[in-house]
Amino acid sequence: MNRDPILFRVDATPETGYERLARCMVFSAALQRRRRPTHFLSQLEPRHQALQVKRIGNEWIDADHPAGSLDDLGQVLQMIRKLRPAAVVLDAETPQDYLDELSRTGTFLATLDHQGMMRFPSRLLINPLLGPSGESYEHDPAAQMLMGQRYALVRPEIRRHRPTRSQEPAPLPVPAGKAGAGQFRVLVALGEDDPNRQSYELAKLMLATPRIGKVDVVVRREHPDLDKLQSLAEQQPERLELAIETAEIVARVVRCHFAVTSGSGWSLELACVGVPQLLILQNESHWPNAQRMEEEGCASCLGWHENVSPQTIRLAVQNLLSDPLERQAMARIGRNLIDGRGADRMVNGLEIMLHSPAQMIGVMEMAA
Repeated sequence: MNRDPILFRVDATPETGYERLARCMVFSAALQRRRRPTHFLSQLEPRHQALQVKRIGNEWIDADHPAGSLDDLGQVLQMIRKLRPAAVVLDAETPQDYLDELSRTGTFLATLDHQGMMRFPSRLLINPLLGPSGESYEHDPAAQMLMGQRYALVRPEIRRHRPTRSQEPAPLPVPAGKAGAGQFRVLVALGEDDPNRQSYELAKLMLATPRIGKVDVVVRREHPDLDKLQSLAEQQPERLELAIETAEIVARVVRCHFAVTSGSGWSLELACVGVPQLLILQNESHWPNAQRMEEEGCASCLGWHENVSPQTIRLAVQNLLSDPLERQAMARIGRNLIDGRGADRMVNGLEIMLHSPAQMIGVMEMAA
């Protein structure tokens, strides 16, 4: 790769969460397919995440300070002078003066944001979720905005299985000695972050819910309840399985009948392959995304996690399982809403902006 690189500034720690890093890695993979080198300036905790970043072809530079701090700004400016990147992609909560200072360097600044809480001086503003809408963002008149379902980020491993999920899997057979209709398989996937640690309790609730034959739980390796989930899976190996690696997750997505999610980016990935969903909100910033998914008809939002009782969840599950037409409609709408090509569209938008006459003039002025 001999093209100018792209510099990502994003952190992944228990304090910042892991969702931002995950979506930046999907974006960087699409950039590499266009032969753009990618560098990550990131604080990573635990440190083994650096192997995941580098495994897919990214270069990693350890950030000395959290994103958004004054000391961090100095390191970012130093890396800009060293790498001379074609663009800096920022995905972090930062103060206004941090963004303004980066913009004043003349470097092409692209920002990923799903909250719209400040004024953005970025040349390119991206929201990979379904909300808030562009009207909620304050930005420069010359900025380009990439927002909505066309720019949802879906991992290639997930998207490749859209054909496999073209029809709902057959119900699980009823265990010997029991009467009744076939049973169903549920996927509990609360996203890159589970701030309220509900995966374990939801797994137990699903195991005790009628007509649920198998439960798959998807969590990150850093999940604080991983040991408890592994112990629960060992106690009921025929009914509960744990998925951590991407290949394991993909296998579970293909076979599940519906999923319990939190309205995060993972919810859009499951919609892409046609998985009906019940949403239990874990993060305030995901409300607009969850509301839009419910309005479109690809999911049913049960509400904020503190206000959703076990009885409400059981009733919602039973209603969904007893209505095959509703599940089919959710699956069809989700597949039509999210086609999984968002990362490629982001790269197209970025490349068009980088090769615009105004940007080329700015690059020549910087070189002079």
